[in-house]
Amino acid sequence: MQITLKRSLTRSYDWFARHISPAQLAVILAAVIVGWLLFIPPIHGYADNGDFYRVMYSSGLYHRLGHTYNHNNFVVQTYGIMQYYNEHRATIFSSQPLFVMPAIWLNRLLYSKTIFDIRFLGFVYYVFYLGGLYLLTEALTYPAKRARNYLIAIAVVFVFADSSLTLYFNSLFAEPVMLITMLYSFSAFLLLARQRYRRRWPMILVFFVSTILLITVKQQNAPLALSFVIMELGLLALVKVRRGRLYVFLGALVLLGSGVVTYTLINKEFSDINGYQTMTRGVLLKSKNPEKALTEGGIDGQFALFKGRTYYQSYMPIALGSDYVMKNLIGKYDFTWVLKHYLQHPDEFGEMLDLTAKDGQLVQVRAVGDYVQAAGKPKQAQTHYFTLYSLMMEAFFPRKFAFYILFTFVLILVYAFSAYQGFKQHQPELIMRFCFVVAAMTMILGVMVVSIVGDGDADLAKHLFMVAVTTDLLVLLLGTDIINHRLWQVYDDKR
Repeated sequence: MQITLKRSLTRSYDWFARHISPAQLAVILAAVIVGWLLFIPPIHGYADNGDFYRVMYSSGLYHRLGHTYNHNNFVVQTYGIMQYYNEHRATIFSSQPLFVMPAIWLNRLLYSKTIFDIRFLGFVYYVFYLGGLYLLTEALTYPAKRARNYLIAIAVVFVFADSSLTLYFNSLFAEPVMLITMLYSFSAFLLLARQRYRRRWPMILVFFVSTILLITVKQQNAPLALSFVIMELGLLALVKVRRGRLYVFLGALVLLGSGVVTYTLINKEFSDINGYQTMTRGVLLKSKNPEKALTEGGIDGQFALFKGRTYYQSYMPIALGSDYVMKNLIGKYDFTWVLKHYLQHPDEFGEMLDLTAKDGQLVQVRAVGDYVQAAGKPKQAQTHYFTLYSLMMEAFFPRKFAFYILFTFVLILVYAFSAYQGFKQHQPELIMRFCFVVAAMTMILGVMVVSIVGDGDADLAKHLFMVAVTTDLLVLLLGTDIINHRLWQVYDDKR
């Protein structure tokens, strides 16, 4: 009887493996899990914390007249669509409208020309997300000939179908674009490294388009261009002719250029807001003697009264937009001034970096609600549907910046040995994988430092979104390499 049961299970698995690959399994599971969250009433998403206007008005959307607009408390499901001339210009340079506008066109075609349902935007993100999840699972499991690769597919769903990430789809935040493009960028690069497809150019195109969209979706992402250049230079391991190397270097210049353009187009208003909070929620926040910290840097010590305040806080001692504040405070320092201060006060810098480490894996936005008002939930209520992974990372991942340094050192050391083997054995995959790990670790540490130096601890969890996503990719890469015995060598189906 046991033999019969074993044969029956074997036949069932063989049939399943012939018809459904690990990547297809991941897409099916994620489609059901995420689709239920986003599209089945009462829907879920993220409420507006005040950032939505950055893309709302420039995309031709507005708060519907006669309908309560609940900042922070509840998800707003419908918006009005402007019918005539839109006088609003884009407040920031961003690639996000490339996703928002198709959602509005689809809404006009299938639903209404005057009312926009946020689910259409969620659907656009949903479709691209499932494509990215397919490529990610394919990249991690190829060649998919072992039963354990189905466990890897389930692990991918467990990590990236977590609601703390997918709730962003039903919102006007830019984070969905960051998540989706990072999935495509990493997956395309790893598929190239593992030479999954005979034709390389489609994956090369996917890599560059997704990376540029990621760099340009938010102005704080401009420094990420440097990390992606490190990653892109790994393509040199694939090319064997001089012309190919030239294309790789030209690609690096394109990525750098996208970062430079994104940085130079930062709106002065947002630059001033971030600059103010860099001082009040950064430099002054942990300073033992804020007056002295200011006067040593050539700034009037009376501005120490702003310690701990955000730009939008009520009842300020002086109008923040006044010429006096601009000339005597914000105009007196820049990124270099702040970085120099932190280097001269390493204890304060360390405390601030520990704040980033504490919030590094905190993905779910705590300050806003996840439900529409019709759901009957309290204001700012949070859903815990399919959030086990994010809750585990938040609870158990070490909250010290020193651990991230140690994590970086160990991971780079492990994959450096792998890259050495790649040079010896002429295996591009091992070299390219090392380039990704180095780029990812510089991304994680760089985002932490830039967030503190560029905006203090204001809205820190959202600023660290890429830290969590990149950490998740590294954890999956390391875990799957160990499971498939390819940590220090290329895949061998005999193992």
